[in-house]
This record gives sequence, structure tokens and C-alpha cells, in this order.
Amino acid sequence: MKSAKPDDIDDTSAPLIEHLAELRTRLIWSVLAFVVAMVLCYFVWNPIFDFLTQPICHALEKRDQACGLILLKLQEGFFVAMRIAFFGGFVLAFPVVGYQLWRFVAPGLYRSEKNALLPFLVASPVMFLIGAAFAYYIILPWAFDFFLGFQQGPAAQPADPAVAAAAGAAGAAGAGGAAGAEQPWAGIVFQGSVEEYLALTTKFILAFGLSFQLPVALTLMGKAGLVSSEGLASVRRYAIVVILILAAMVTPPDVISQIVLFSVIYGLYEVSIFLVRRMEKKRELEEQEADV
Repeated sequence: MKSAKPDDIDDTSAPLIEHLAELRTRLIWSVLAFVVAMVLCYFVWNPIFDFLTQPICHALEKRDQACGLILLKLQEGFFVAMRIAFFGGFVLAFPVVGYQLWRFVAPGLYRSEKNALLPFLVASPVMFLIGAAFAYYIILPWAFDFFLGFQQGPAAQPADPAVAAAAGAAGAAGAGGAAGAEQPWAGIVFQGSVEEYLALTTKFILAFGLSFQLPVALTLMGKAGLVSSEGLASVRRYAIVVILILAAMVTPPDVISQIVLFSVIYGLYEVSIFLVRRMEKKRELEEQEADV
């Protein structure tokens, strides 16, 4: 096994107080990036709101219903803007926080370790965006279309006047043409709260974005020798329980959402085992070539 040369590691060894000062600086820059991103998102919260409501609007348009969310409380509009600002600030500041973390740990790494860690630093925000896009473009439209299917009765009539008139005429004919005939059931129609909808949507996006970090985190730990593919496979049954609990905590209280998130995270767990196993085989080949 080759020993590290003295010049392979940065000449930046410092006392503990200097490391703490460096950590404070990196934390300040991270917090500052989050605050600036949050303020920017607050001033453009309307376009972000329009973007986040597209899944529910498309699901309602498929049923010829008007897209509209209601304010249940007087101050709810302000809290909606703040929620969007926090959400946007977190997403925009995520790469900056990762970069500050890299700048803090990089001086203590060998050059070979830096080269090994850099792909993971790039992969982390990419995987977060993939997970967020998966939730936004696939999971949310499917979930909203499923839940809106439970509407019924006259309150859920299409919003298009022509369609509504045709539906009303058909209903009158079906009732024997009696004028003023009333439906024998109560209507069920979606009248969603803005705050509750955004809480649901942002929770889904963040949950899937963070869950897609699992392969990055476990593969990095495998690279560092903290975990092995055999060890990850041996604790699979415990991982299933942990993933079930996590899915129940970060999703709404419905079984469908929990099953979907569990399936995604467990699939990523199996992908992580595969990636760690490939890394181990590559490491074995490199060691065999070094011994020759």
C-alpha cells in the first residue's frame, strides 16, 4: 500500500481555535446565502406560486373544473408567501451550503481524496433536483388525479358553462324532466386551502429531493470504508422498517403516498448496495494491480 507523500496533503494544519473560526465563517456564508435567496424568493413569490400550483390546476382542468384555492384565515396569504420564500431559499442555497462544506473539509484531505469526493459534491444537488422533479412531474399529478376522483354530486359539476348546461340537461332528463328536482345526495367538491396545498406540495418535493441523496450518501460512506455492500445487505430488514417509519413521517396521512415514497427510497437503497459493491470490486482490482 502506497504511503502518502508529504506534499499530497495541503499545508493548512491549524490549531483548534482556527478551525472553529473557519467553521463559523462557513456557517455565516451559508446562512447569508439562505437569507439572500429567501428574500429574493419573497419578492417573486407569485410566479413561484403559479409554478407550484400547476399540478393541481392540470388535474382540475381534466375534470373541466376551475382552478382555485381559498384563504381560510386572514393572515394565510402572508404565511403562504413566507412558506414559498423559505422553500425557494432552501433550494437555491443548497449548492452554496454544499460548497461551503467542501471548503471547510477540503484542506484536511489528500489530493486523491479530493478527487474522489468532488464527484459526490456535484452529484448531490443533481440528485436533489432529479428527486424534486420526479415528485413534481410524476408523483404529484398522479396523486392529485387520484384524490380528486372522490368528488361527487352537483357541487363537482364541470366549470365550463356549456358542459355544465349539458350535464344539467342530462340530469333533468334522467330524473323524468321534473323541474327543480333535487339530487338525493350531498355534493363533494375540492375547495383547497392555499396553505395546506403548499404544505403538501413542498413536503412532497423536499421529501423526494432529500431521499434521492441516499445513493450519494451511502456510496460516499462506502468509498470511505464506513459501510460495505455486505453490511448494507445484511441489515436490509431493519432498513425496510426505518424507511417505512420515514415515509410515514414525511408524507400526508394516507397509505398511497407512504407506499409510493417507501418504494422509491427502498429502490434507492438497493441501488446504493449495487454502487458500493461496484466500488469495492474496483478497489480490489486496483489493490491487486498495485501488488503486482
